Amino acid sequence: MMLSMHLTHILRADLNLIPVLAALLDERHVSRAAARLGMSQPATSRALQRLRSLLGDPLLIRERDGYRLTARAQILHTQLGTVLPALEALVSPDSFEPADSTTPVQLVGTDFAVRRFGPAICRRLGADAPQAPVRFHSWRYDTMADQIRGGNVDLGLFGGFAPDDLSVGELLTERFVCVVDVDHPAAGAEFTLRDYLRQRHLVIDVAEGRQPDVDLPLRALGAQRHAAVVVPYHLAVPALLAGTDLVATVPITLAQGWPQLYPVRLLGAPVQVRELEYRMIWHRAYDDDRRHRWLRSVVRDAVALSAPTALP
Repeated sequence: MMLSMHLTHILRADLNLIPVLAALLDERHVSRAAARLGMSQPATSRALQRLRSLLGDPLLIRERDGYRLTARAQILHTQLGTVLPALEALVSPDSFEPADSTTPVQLVGTDFAVRRFGPAICRRLGADAPQAPVRFHSWRYDTMADQIRGGNVDLGLFGGFAPDDLSVGELLTERFVCVVDVDHPAAGAEFTLRDYLRQRHLVIDVAEGRQPDVDLPLRALGAQRHAAVVVPYHLAVPALLAGTDLVATVPITLAQGWPQLYPVRLLGAPVQVRELEYRMIWHRAYDDDRRHRWLRSVVRDAVALSAPTALP
């Protein structure tokens, strides 16, 4: 009831204040909120003053190391994440012209997604919507779904298992390979599952310290690999592998150039963990939104164009 009264008050004053309120409560910093919204800092500060006046609450309290939310702002922040996407979809215009759009495009993905698909996505967005800024948010699996639910991110790009309350679009199927030091004692061109499980593994922390498309299929078989080293970035793998007995399991399109740059070699992954289903996820409130449908088509086309026609 409190949230409904507050939002009704803001809607009567200025609908544009709703995303500003959400950004300020998320970022807890005027400059970061301004950058996210594509606004100037003075304009964002003025909007904050209007919100304080409308709501009769300071919302953000300055402290020595930044800002803290007031008690009322904490309630608004929690509840706003639920209603904002549906509200934005409700009031979005019936037509959408990418060339005229200045709305920032907000994407979240691992370093693999940014490295693998980011260039093609940025080229397409730059051609179709040159006035719309593009931001790739840092990947954190524990907050990614909440970022999407709260309307802070348009699309999440990842290989994994999406929450049931979000919409999912399949992008492509990658193939996993194993990467080892050039002098690794592994024999043959491919690991059997038995040999694979005997190894010491270098694991990329995609979600909760594991790689879902590797570790969950293994769990379903009653198996588990030994995570000797865990890192947050795919691109750290080849340098860390050199001179060790570690085994990393990564998408082949990321790793296929590494043997020319690092003392590593590629081996076939066990058939049980050979495929990586890559997808995009978004809030269901945007399923039929014209801007969002355009954005999904841009990402889907960019991913298709960046995919190699054949893999070794």
